Amino acid sequence: MVKVRIGAVVAEFNYDITHMMLELAKEHAKFLDSEVTEVIAVPGVFDMPLAVRKLLKQDDIDAVITLGAVIEGSTGHDEIVVQHASRKIADLALDYDKPVALGISGPGMTRLEAHQRVEYAKRAVEAAVKMVERLE
Repeated sequence: MVKVRIGAVVAEFNYDITHMMLELAKEHAKFLDSEVTEVIAVPGVFDMPLAVRKLLKQDDIDAVITLGAVIEGSTGHDEIVVQHASRKIADLALDYDKPVALGISGPGMTRLEAHQRVEYAKRAVEAAVKMVERLE
């Protein structure tokens, strides 16, 4: 029996990285006797809150993970994206009384550093499962 049903919101921006994150998340969920039951792809990290809210409304979703990689550019845009998205994502967890785990790497990192942080997906699944268990 599946312990925790997880919804995943995955950024398409830097998809070479986020696709690996999603596959790792699915594997780790199985390892924890849980399952990623629904995936919503969004253009970028900034676009995640609306999809997170959609998943949180569903009775068959116990927790949501967010997967993205925000790589540093020539402006401070990466900092703004992560700051605003993470704040709204945290607010949604409180609004819907369900865990939302942040599996977003960045800001201020290079593409190489983003590849090295693919395991953030595993950490997000771990946090989501632990929070569901601890809040029961």
